[in-house]
Amino acid sequence: MPDHSPTPYDVTVCVENLRTALALHGITLPSLRADLPSFAGTYSPPAGLVALGNCNTATAHALATALRRTAADR
Repeated sequence: MPDHSPTPYDVTVCVENLRTALALHGITLPSLRADLPSFAGTYSPPAGLVALGNCNTATAHALATALRRTAADR
């Protein structure tokens, strides 16, 4: 059975895609990054987590607004 676990490269590309998409809405998450320690675990498959990090309430509000607006457009 092939292993479909995300590689560190896959997670890094995902982070960059998310950063770009957020920037289209004027949103920056300074702590957005690949969570590399998630690849050091002994569990299978590796999680390949994305760390969204902390943000202030203004950024959280902007993110919620952008998500609501996008959902309404569907």
